[in-house]
Amino acid sequence: MRQIRPAQIIDRSRDQDFMREALALAAQGAALGEVPVGAVLVQDGEIIGRGFNCPISGSDPSAHAEMVAIRAAAQAVSNYRLPGSTLYVTLEPCSMCAGLIVHSRIARVVYGALEPKAGIVQSQGQFFTQGFLNHRVLVEGGVLADECGAVLSEFFKARRAKPAI
Repeated sequence: MRQIRPAQIIDRSRDQDFMREALALAAQGAALGEVPVGAVLVQDGEIIGRGFNCPISGSDPSAHAEMVAIRAAAQAVSNYRLPGSTLYVTLEPCSMCAGLIVHSRIARVVYGALEPKAGIVQSQGQFFTQGFLNHRVLVEGGVLADECGAVLSEFFKARRAKPAI
């Protein structure tokens, strides 16, 4: 009989609840003029890290929602590794964030909308399936995908409607 490690036990019943938390964070970012992406990191059923995109307001090109949430979580638990945790993010992660997810030893990533230009989980590649990685990440996409995609579409529609200065 195959044993199931704790990181493989998945409670999908709460995925939408945590994704709604990430959507609320995305709205906070949008209010600051940032691309509306939000993320929460959950361990043992509790949010230990929150973040939204803030590269513009923070003058930090690495300040993606995932990066901010993972940094906050690592500080909260005083550990740079976050085994058994799940990252919920409203948009498919990019290559920078995917690398951080592996290095942080996050067990699972749940994302909402696809990122056709830079998403590295499904859209432009399948990073987490690469044989050279020393850590495996479980992935589930499409959770509240319509809502996550609508937030981004509305943001960019409003941005295009503003007259150029």
